[in-house]
Amino acid sequence: MASRGTVKPSLNFNATSDAETLYKAMKGIGTNEDAILQLLTARSNAQRQDIMKAYKTLFGKDLTDNLKSELGGKFETLIVGLMTPPIAYDMTSLRNAIKGAGTDEKVLVEILASRTPEQVKEIIAAYRKEYDDNLEEDVSGDTSGHFKRLLVILLQANKQTGVQQGNIESDAQALFKAGEEKFGTDEQLFVTILGNRSAEHLRQVFDAYMKISGYEMEESIKKETSGGLRELLLAVVKCARSVPAYFAETLYYSMKGAGTDDNTLIRVMVSRSEVDMLDIRTEFRRMFPCSLFSMIKGDTGGDFRKALLLLCGGDDA
Repeated sequence: MASRGTVKPSLNFNATSDAETLYKAMKGIGTNEDAILQLLTARSNAQRQDIMKAYKTLFGKDLTDNLKSELGGKFETLIVGLMTPPIAYDMTSLRNAIKGAGTDEKVLVEILASRTPEQVKEIIAAYRKEYDDNLEEDVSGDTSGHFKRLLVILLQANKQTGVQQGNIESDAQALFKAGEEKFGTDEQLFVTILGNRSAEHLRQVFDAYMKISGYEMEESIKKETSGGLRELLLAVVKCARSVPAYFAETLYYSMKGAGTDDNTLIRVMVSRSEVDMLDIRTEFRRMFPCSLFSMIKGDTGGDFRKALLLLCGGDDA
């Protein structure tokens, strides 16, 4: 599958000369942030790992540690994110979401609703290796109710594949009976069906549900559920429809209104830059009155803005 990312591997790549460039940018008094951001946003994650190895070989220092000591704030967080392998990045994000003061439900929802079953399995394995802990147990210990149950289902990474033609109508009917048709909501049924079916299957279920109920699935979820469960069900439904559209919306609301949710902005820009950023930009332009590029430009500043715009990779005026 051709990558729909904006960040591509550099063709004339030389890890040693890149390592030297970065060393020079940080050596002596003052740091050349521009040189750092221009170089790192123009290399793939795999290439950045090679640069780290070359840097240690040449200078006997850890590149990420050096970057941390030279940079600061949001810009540092962004650059360190770019230096982290994708599975390790997700694993660390989840760990921080659980182990911090209070639980950052937003991070659990975003990562577990949007990643493929294969990625989830890799994250679980990496988490065990790094922390000698069980991700499912840690998530369970930090959440409750149907929200917890759906997270646990997603952590099984065991979704059905393809479309179960015979079950489309019955799934849609079951969801209708569990929500719109009864007083009170059978959340468990929503959790089981939405957590276990493939995206292709769910898209057909949503169409059938619309015909039966007269509502979009999202409308019913908003009416019938609340709190963390509501956010997670909505994310699962949106990702089944279109992962890039889900991330376009996530980015929009991270910047809209007073204040910016920098952590979400950074997490999405870093984790999608080599995956589907081109599609996210297209969806963003379709859904909102401005381009992703122009919104980032208007909402951020300094080196942080420069680096984000390079990851965005262009304007869709």
